[in-house]
Amino acid sequence: MADANASKLSLYGGIAANVAIAISKFVAAYFTGSSAMLSEGIHSLVDTGNSGLLLYGTAQSQRPPDAEHPFGHSKELYFWGLIVAVLIFAIGGGMSFYEGIKHIQHPEPIEDAGWNYVVLGLSFLFEGIAFYLSVKALLAQSTGNVGFVKMLRTSRDPAVFASVMENLAALVGLAIAGLGVFLGHLLNNPYFDGGASIAIGLLLMGVAIFLVGRTKGLLVGTGVDAVTLANLERIARAQPQVCEIRSPLSMYLGPNDVILALDVQFADDLSATQVAAAVEELQDAIRAEHPEVQRIFIEAKNLAQPAQTPSK
Repeated sequence: MADANASKLSLYGGIAANVAIAISKFVAAYFTGSSAMLSEGIHSLVDTGNSGLLLYGTAQSQRPPDAEHPFGHSKELYFWGLIVAVLIFAIGGGMSFYEGIKHIQHPEPIEDAGWNYVVLGLSFLFEGIAFYLSVKALLAQSTGNVGFVKMLRTSRDPAVFASVMENLAALVGLAIAGLGVFLGHLLNNPYFDGGASIAIGLLLMGVAIFLVGRTKGLLVGTGVDAVTLANLERIARAQPQVCEIRSPLSMYLGPNDVILALDVQFADDLSATQVAAAVEELQDAIRAEHPEVQRIFIEAKNLAQPAQTPSK
């Protein structure tokens, strides 16, 4: 299960770091005329807003069910995760790319590059802290020996995997900006600075495309992974009253909110009362190992008396 406190801490840490970093980058860009530094300032500003949107989405997703939303509001987080991905592409990537093209068309020499180096160094330190917090939140979701890349690809919490990708892109972007400023100043060639800004824009667009793909899948409806699915089936088959089941159907409504549907064939000598008791036992067995499965719907059958027993 996802650690909500860890994910919120990573978002708050990202906001605090990015506000300070964005201001310092814009100041450095003003004094030096660096396009790459301006792009990095835009990047940090967008990251600040994105973390705020993810926090808002997290809060909205935790609202209780109501008459219009009987399954709750868990998918709010997936919606805002998609909005964040679009903003990274359009504002972060698009504006950085535009600034790079503009700087190449109208190059300006970098003045007093020392400002850039100081800001880049401080930014790398603070972004590194934010990245550490986001990775810690990601790994807190793991229940076994799962690698970082696999966790990133399988996490169901946009507040976590989007934060990791944003902070990772920020660190790589800082390295690109630093290289562009260094080469531009060393060789007295402002085109390196503009090229670095274009590279940062392309980097952000790539991150945005990855995030769009992940959040789109969650919005459409993603089930549990194959290992979890097999374990759910094992739990069901282990119940003494169960004769046969069909493959379980599942879907994530939120990072810690899974809906599960089971078609179960019970022993043919069970009464309706015994079938109802067997359904309760099966639900308890599933929730004991998978507390994220908050809604279980079991279609219970036996040859003597079919019965459909939905339950929450």
